[in-house]
Amino acid sequence: MTDFWHSCGHHFLDRAESGGYVVTDDFLKVYLARPELIPPPDACSAERNLHAALIADPHRSVVSSEIMAIADADARENWEILIAFRDHLLRHKTLEAAYVDLMRRGVGRTPPLFINQLVHIILRNALDDAADPHILRAAELFFRTQRVTLHDGALIAADEETIAGVGQAPASPLVSMLGLPTDAAIEVINDANAGSYWQRSDRFDMALDLSGGRAGLAALAKAMERWVDHLLGLAVSIESLTELHDAPLSWYVGLDADATEIGNALWHGDEANENAMRRLVGLFCLNFRDPSLMLDKVRGEPVYLVLAMTNEHLIRMKPQNLLTGLPVKHLEAVS
Repeated sequence: MTDFWHSCGHHFLDRAESGGYVVTDDFLKVYLARPELIPPPDACSAERNLHAALIADPHRSVVSSEIMAIADADARENWEILIAFRDHLLRHKTLEAAYVDLMRRGVGRTPPLFINQLVHIILRNALDDAADPHILRAAELFFRTQRVTLHDGALIAADEETIAGVGQAPASPLVSMLGLPTDAAIEVINDANAGSYWQRSDRFDMALDLSGGRAGLAALAKAMERWVDHLLGLAVSIESLTELHDAPLSWYVGLDADATEIGNALWHGDEANENAMRRLVGLFCLNFRDPSLMLDKVRGEPVYLVLAMTNEHLIRMKPQNLLTGLPVKHLEAVS
């Protein structure tokens, strides 16, 4: 089995009998290594003492008075957010269960960065035995913003941070800690170069062709199947569509904010305007392997998934919509 996505930190985690990832001390120490949490030279003793105590015991209970004793207001806020997030993870048996609970109850003050890191890690688990690099590259849409451009008639998605050059300052401290390369030379993934993905998976420097009828959208469909199965225990088949005519839109899920806006218009019988149609990236048909698990009013009918980009040509996928938006009779968190 070829390894990939070292930067997500999966090597620091254990596995539960259920297959989910279990939080460890080493994993929590990665958060303590973030620049926002390392006390600067002029930090007060309360902040330095708290950081040192958690490095020694990352599971250690922290009372609010310890945080309130920190002199710097920004540092206090950072610690409040981190400890709340850590405690949420520790209240659940697995990272998967913690993530699903966050999505259903609301993320509160949890930073989007932390949410995306959870998605990255959970996908690493869900795709652990994936042999097709195209599926792994497509799965990057779940946790990294993509910039879309039309090139020679093809719709090409490339990692926004990588092409903007900010990848030189990686969000994850693991990139620096593990000495992973950050220099990028963008090329579109294809059958000829797909084998190089394994060595460069943490550089996010391969673009993806999302043109209708091509391998990119089909690979994204496979990644979504794995995601739903891993987190909800639901076997589904997802197919990329190139067109949709006169099909009853009984149920749909927008995979991002713009797609939800487009779907809402179609749901209410409105004609999608030209701008909306230009922003449409992908349309998928999802079917339950066991229709009896669906809500009675749509049992046996297909669920349509919509993916779109913003007016600025960005894709900001919301994979949580696949967990909260499907017509499932009884949703239970993974353990």
